[in-house]
Amino acid sequence: MEANIAVPNENNKETWGGGNVKPFGASYGKMMMWFFILSDALTFSGFLAAYGLTRFKFIDSWPIADEVFTHVPFMHGEYPMIYVAIMTFILIFSSVTMVLAVDAGHQMKKNKVAWYMFATIVGGIIFVGSQAWEWNTFINGTYGAVKTTEGKVLQFVKDGKQIALADFVVGERTDNRVQHTPKNGLWFESEKTISNYSVAQVVAAYNANPDIQVRTELMDMDLKKKTILSREEGALQLAKTKMVVEGANLRANEYGNTIFADFFFFITGFHGFHVVSGIILNIIIFFNVILGTYEKRGHYEMVEKVGLYWHFVDLVWVFVFTFFYLV
Repeated sequence: MEANIAVPNENNKETWGGGNVKPFGASYGKMMMWFFILSDALTFSGFLAAYGLTRFKFIDSWPIADEVFTHVPFMHGEYPMIYVAIMTFILIFSSVTMVLAVDAGHQMKKNKVAWYMFATIVGGIIFVGSQAWEWNTFINGTYGAVKTTEGKVLQFVKDGKQIALADFVVGERTDNRVQHTPKNGLWFESEKTISNYSVAQVVAAYNANPDIQVRTELMDMDLKKKTILSREEGALQLAKTKMVVEGANLRANEYGNTIFADFFFFITGFHGFHVVSGIILNIIIFFNVILGTYEKRGHYEMVEKVGLYWHFVDLVWVFVFTFFYLV
């Protein structure tokens, strides 16, 4: 049996012969930007999928977002998630100004393109600055906790609400602990900044305050709240305390499971890198607009290409925001 093979000929107008023909009416530059966005989308999808699977695996010890992201300048702890919502609004609004810049470019209105690009850059800078402030607050911590020899994180509550170590532990470190630095002769031992309180101080303060209870990182799935121990159970768990934890890093964090901080730093940091890259590209395009580069070319396609990237960065943040802060 012979196979029938269609052979292109001069009368076959539907066959693309390459050359100057543009598939889908898109230029080479725009096609390559779409390819990059697709590959980057797959990368972020892999990261978020890994986060989702890990969270599902450790669902009983995962930090509660409303208790972690209470970072609002001058109103810390009063309005959870508000600051992140403001950051998200600013980034999305910058995507609107980018759309307006692209539209102005289609109309060859140089001044409008410049103003809208400038607004987009300002929005991106505000977002990155806000994210840096949030990172700083996350790293420095809010309440403080202790970590046991079993790797469990214990927090402290009063009347059902979490309280900071500073609220019931008084005085400075009582163990005369010296920070390890090259200057004090301990050059062979390096460490982060030591905690404000020693383990002995925390245990003593707990024993001296009968209205304070210990809360574990394990969640009561029915109540959707962390498990609060009785005074006796709390004392038994505190007897296993290995270290005082203030803030978050890649080895321990006061909010609960350490892997949460690992994912938070990596994924939000990776997205922040994309935003910074987008800001740099926007600044370059902005100055080219001011210099009239695209007026001479007769089109503003570069604005449209960088706009595709900026919209992608905004869209990714919507997913990051949903995974980390809302779900």
